[in-house]
Amino acid sequence: MTLADDVLAGPPRCGRVRLVAVDGPSGAGKTTFAARLAADFRARGAATAVVATDHYATWDDPVAWWPRLVSEVLDPLAAGCPAVYRPLDWTTGEPRPGPVRTVHPVDVVVLEGVSSGRASIRPRLSALCWVAGPDPETRLERAVSRDGEGIRGPLTAWQRFECGWFAVDLTHQYVHPNGLVLSSELTQGEH
Repeated sequence: MTLADDVLAGPPRCGRVRLVAVDGPSGAGKTTFAARLAADFRARGAATAVVATDHYATWDDPVAWWPRLVSEVLDPLAAGCPAVYRPLDWTTGEPRPGPVRTVHPVDVVVLEGVSSGRASIRPRLSALCWVAGPDPETRLERAVSRDGEGIRGPLTAWQRFECGWFAVDLTHQYVHPNGLVLSSELTQGEH
């Protein structure tokens, strides 16, 4: 059985939606993994949307935007309603409001990005995936080669922040060595 099969065999835990978090540090390959995972769900006939935490996070606000994502995206989809939100557009290297995006009710939401598997959402997750990627220096160079030298400073600060975030949020304690925790294990031993 694959991850997609396991998730689809289990009950939805976020209203009508199976919510799968793909978490890990910046530059680790979360976006690529999330896209492949979404394709696996779709190949099994599951309507699937991918929502990135980059749609909300900024250099100055790495995690405090979370209530907006819940109220604009997760809660409406959990209720079987469309989610309408304005994701940030990072194409210039600086976040600015992008076009309005509507996500229609789906079977699966793949929530991808730093902090997507945070403690407050774990009870609603069907699975938590962790993409560790290589060492911080390699991840930084990968991102700089993709996004330009201008992000080196902000991303270096971001990497320091995310190390602290993961230490406090304890995300790693909910991830098995294979990078996956299914929903039945997410609520055991809640802190």
